[in-house]
Amino acid sequence: MKGLKVTGILIMLSLLISCKSKNKDQASKEKPPALVEVMVAGDQDFSSRLEVNGSVLSYELVELHPEISGRITYLNIPDGATVTEGSILAKINDADMQAQKEQLQIQLELAKKTESRLRNLLKVNGVNQADYDAALSQVNTLQANIKVLDAQLDKTVIRAPFTGQLGLREVSPGAYVTPQTLIATLQQSNKVKIDFTVPETFNNLVKKGNKVHVETADVDTKILATIVAVEPQVNSTTRNIKVRAVPAGGNLLPGSFVKILLDQNRKVIVVPTNAIIPDAFQNQVVLVKNNKAVFTNVETGSRNENMVELTGGIQQGDSIVISGMLFVRPNGAVKVKKVRVKADKKN
Repeated sequence: MKGLKVTGILIMLSLLISCKSKNKDQASKEKPPALVEVMVAGDQDFSSRLEVNGSVLSYELVELHPEISGRITYLNIPDGATVTEGSILAKINDADMQAQKEQLQIQLELAKKTESRLRNLLKVNGVNQADYDAALSQVNTLQANIKVLDAQLDKTVIRAPFTGQLGLREVSPGAYVTPQTLIATLQQSNKVKIDFTVPETFNNLVKKGNKVHVETADVDTKILATIVAVEPQVNSTTRNIKVRAVPAGGNLLPGSFVKILLDQNRKVIVVPTNAIIPDAFQNQVVLVKNNKAVFTNVETGSRNENMVELTGGIQQGDSIVISGMLFVRPNGAVKVKKVRVKADKKN
């Protein structure tokens, strides 16, 4: 009897568990679909701003070095002074070269007299052609030697290559200098240029003649600059393009750090920022296909405060879930309660 009772209890428990399981299955099957809002993927006007760092440089900047070694006999480099193009800034001792030049000039004068005398004799056959040619060659050689010496003498003088402002003087009068010695710097302080780099994907924004905004440390001050040159080659290491712009005005000091702002307006596929599901390796969005939720990997591009550009993984006409993602499960049933054609300006 006891065995029959135990068997009966076990059968009843089994039936009870089976009923509960069926009820759960029915409940899961009868779970209502998630309500979502979708946006139809399509090209939309999209404005974004790219911000990159830039450096202010003097439009012209040189380090003044002597071309030859020697002792400085003349130095005219007032700290921070403005000098004009061609001004003599320093001289190197050239006494030995001046003496050599004087010696060559005396020899040249004598050689010219000899050549003139032999030329007259040659006309009356008073001298052979070889003697005259040797005298003429001597004249030409001495003239060439004087030209070489003049070139060496020119290297003893340091002139301002352009009109600009001197930096701080690094040597004193009478100092012995070599071509490695820095005497001072010279730069154009009234005109500057700005160098910056942008990723190669934004090369359409940095065409010659385009305008960019320059933001200084004073955030209330923005200066307009014009792109004057673009490096024709992409840096193979950073995949960036180097760009140069010239500001229209402003008081920018060479060496200053600035921010470059580039605006772009394009027609692209965009979604609200909250429609992107970040993943450890890939961003995702939820598509609605046949009333089912399909999680799809996407590639993103530029973004602004409210919207994100989709550059891959999406086709024109796809229905992208933009609201209700928290209640959606992969391949779960969904019900579209609202369809948007364009993304709202605000999330």
